[in-house]
Amino acid sequence: MSKLRHDLVQYLKEFIVEERRELFEEKIKQRTKHITVVLENVFQGRNISASIRSADCFGVQDVHVIENDNIFNDDPEVSMGADKWVSTTRYNQEKNNTAKAIKKLKADGYQIIATTPHNTDCDLYDIKIIDQKIALIFGSEVKGCSEQTLKLADRRMRIPMYGFTESFNISVSVSLCLQHLIYKMRNSAVNWRMNQEQQDKTLLKWLRNSIKSSTQIEEKYLKFQSKKSS
Repeated sequence: MSKLRHDLVQYLKEFIVEERRELFEEKIKQRTKHITVVLENVFQGRNISASIRSADCFGVQDVHVIENDNIFNDDPEVSMGADKWVSTTRYNQEKNNTAKAIKKLKADGYQIIATTPHNTDCDLYDIKIIDQKIALIFGSEVKGCSEQTLKLADRRMRIPMYGFTESFNISVSVSLCLQHLIYKMRNSAVNWRMNQEQQDKTLLKWLRNSIKSSTQIEEKYLKFQSKKSS
């Protein structure tokens, strides 16, 4: 499947203008899955949309949205089309979506870091960039991360603050954490770039979102390849 996907990506590139093709090839090299953002039960859709926008700006490919009580609806005026470039995974099919999301992330090799202003064991500046991937969890606007998240997390992290207010807006917190950690990551010896298969999956998403009638073009190509191999 990986070879077929790679060949399909190369084929679909022919349907976009050269400037966009070069842009895709440039941006895919800057994309990472080493750090990912997890938003747990965030109430305001604009906060999620702003976080997705920040993820795109910092080259973070994946955002995970846990919908226990609140359903996410993108605010296009805030996300500014970032959802076309970021891969968003939504957890909303079970009663306990938090446990499912964290279990999946741990299985995928992520260290779970819950952000919270209370009972922390480290702050943002203590986080080291190592070979193990990092999943940053941000909780709802009022309650923050759930007790379950705090219990299942590998670390509980605070963002240093020096004023009277004890927390930042969710999307601001996401941006602050990503700005600091992405800078450290890009200046580390860690291999943070996506492998070829991950790049192909991402490029396929970008191409599908950029090409009119991409479904029909893709179907025609796959049908031709199937006949060719039979």
